[in-house]
Amino acid sequence: MNTNFIADYNGPVIKVANLSKAYSSVKVLDLPQLDIPRGETFGLVGNNGAGKTTFFRLLLDLIKADSGEIQSYGQNVAKTELWKNYTGSYLDEGFVIDFLTPEEYFDFVAALNGMSKGDVDNFKDRFADIFNGEILGTKKYIRDLSKGNQKKVGIAAAMMSKPAILILDEPFTNLDPSSQIRLKNMLRAELAERDVTMLISSHDLNHVTEVCNRIVVLEKGTIVHDMATNDSTLEILEQYFAG
Repeated sequence: MNTNFIADYNGPVIKVANLSKAYSSVKVLDLPQLDIPRGETFGLVGNNGAGKTTFFRLLLDLIKADSGEIQSYGQNVAKTELWKNYTGSYLDEGFVIDFLTPEEYFDFVAALNGMSKGDVDNFKDRFADIFNGEILGTKKYIRDLSKGNQKKVGIAAAMMSKPAILILDEPFTNLDPSSQIRLKNMLRAELAERDVTMLISSHDLNHVTEVCNRIVVLEKGTIVHDMATNDSTLEILEQYFAG
């Protein structure tokens, strides 16, 4: 499907209006309004149960909202599948086909996105540092890899087609320190090279403030802080969560 229209789109890439979700009469998300412009690195932080993953699942139309809507490039994500053609995402291990080897899975994703063998080879070269010799050529199924390496496969697949929107839930969890740094550097490079909009949730305040230029704090499903990242952001967040 042609997605050339996104180059000419001038509104917020993500637009949230009157969005709410409840489970067993307990409201877990309540967002009257939220706009995310093109090219923003949007960091979402909050304690367990704050509503971060619920928001991402609504954004990817994996669950249905009780009220309101989310628009992606002006399209209601619950009423069209157009957004799937320019959105890459990884929330958890359920996003990969774990009975395939990494090579088989990457070939599958490449075929879905119309990528050539040369594109796939370039992709593998691009992620060589993060894969660190532990992903390709092991002859293991994805399900037999460590949690950290499963996450590397999922994140790499989400970034494989160079999507206009990239959504990552807790991307640094289960990664060793070297892999965390390499991923952080790759995300920064991605932002520098092209006009991608990133949404990243994380419990790691250091990494999320280093990568993201805007931080939103959720508490019990509502926004309690919305700030541009600067030299004092990490300290403000640490004080908030320490309290």
